[in-house]
Amino acid sequence: MAHALQNTADVTAMVEDLARAGRRAQRKLARMSDADKARALRSAAVALRAHAPDILAENAKDVAAGQASGLTGAMLDRLRLDKDRLEGVAQAIENVAGLPDPVGQVIDRSIAPGGMELIRRRIPIGLIGIIYESRPNVTADAAALCLRSGNAALLRGGSEAVHSNRAIHAAMVEGLVAEGVPAEAIQLMPTQDREAVGAMLKAAGLIDMIVPRGGKGLVARVQNDARVPVLAHLDGICHTYVHSAADPEMARDIAVNAKMRRTGICGAMETLLLDAAFPASGDVVGALLDAGCELRGDGRAQALDTRILPASANDWDTEYLDTILSVAVVDDLDAAMEHIARHSSHHTDAIVTSDDAAAARFLDEVDSAIVMHNASTQYADGGEFGLGAEIGIATGRLHARGPVALEGLTTYKWQVLGTGQARP
Repeated sequence: MAHALQNTADVTAMVEDLARAGRRAQRKLARMSDADKARALRSAAVALRAHAPDILAENAKDVAAGQASGLTGAMLDRLRLDKDRLEGVAQAIENVAGLPDPVGQVIDRSIAPGGMELIRRRIPIGLIGIIYESRPNVTADAAALCLRSGNAALLRGGSEAVHSNRAIHAAMVEGLVAEGVPAEAIQLMPTQDREAVGAMLKAAGLIDMIVPRGGKGLVARVQNDARVPVLAHLDGICHTYVHSAADPEMARDIAVNAKMRRTGICGAMETLLLDAAFPASGDVVGALLDAGCELRGDGRAQALDTRILPASANDWDTEYLDTILSVAVVDDLDAAMEHIARHSSHHTDAIVTSDDAAAARFLDEVDSAIVMHNASTQYADGGEFGLGAEIGIATGRLHARGPVALEGLTTYKWQVLGTGQARP
């Protein structure tokens, strides 16, 4: 028992040392110009490409280990890198470098009754801890977004991608340091010890915000144990509602894409709602079944196709991240929105319809971070939203919601400019 406590103390001390180093680096980073930060990120992208063979070789180790340990197909898809995916990671870094810097932007300004000028100006949050699983691209995305917004980052990736994360981090730091960024501005936790996660969650006063990206178990632990503010979402239980006035071909194409393009991402559709008055429901479910998707439906959905299996009560609250989809037939728009309110995780929900009034009600009344009209939920992505990349999708109500990119990684300060005022 004493040995375990000593280990915990050692890990805690290590995390605190890393956090202090990150805070020192962040103060230097905050003094760097917009142009300097952008140039450093472009240098990191160049280094990533230069080290592509090494990164892919390390990723192959992770994929092989994942296959041997029985990771699901969806998890392996998230883990796997190839030449094109790695090039996409490098391009995402360059995209972030090309975005406007939010730091220093004036949110608003006014003159107080006493004549003082009041300014709200964006500033970095500080040191951000990112705890994530499986997806090695998060190492690059998170590092780029944090640095571009003037924040330091302390990254703790999952053991599934340990070799990939280390190779990506090493390449990026090489490029950043070459342009004057302190190496400690982007740190990767040197241990996979689970105690390190606990130490990060308790590092109030050293780490300013935690962003978890991973499965429900990880995010729930972070939210339950954290003494540091958390920006997170638990599940991506995304719905597509095909309204009675939907174009049949559009409905079919959107439904198949929303589910089958990539089943392992948080924006993948997990429940399809079909209006009872929509005339082509059989074609939509048939296209999904023919594409290799297992459908689990209520009684009315099962009547559409004999291949549809019965849904259990749990199916409506399940993020499958696989080629499985729950399907329900609903009476109308109100019933669809009631189902979504009961089962949605407030991530992304969509309506397919040519009725603008129905679409307007859906967009206004569905309480999700992202609501869509006539578009696939697979577009729930910071890159697709023009944000360059994202550090995650936030489904809460405070600070930031939806894809969190540069602006979501800033806070603000009040600057008060007086001319000698003294309060009576």
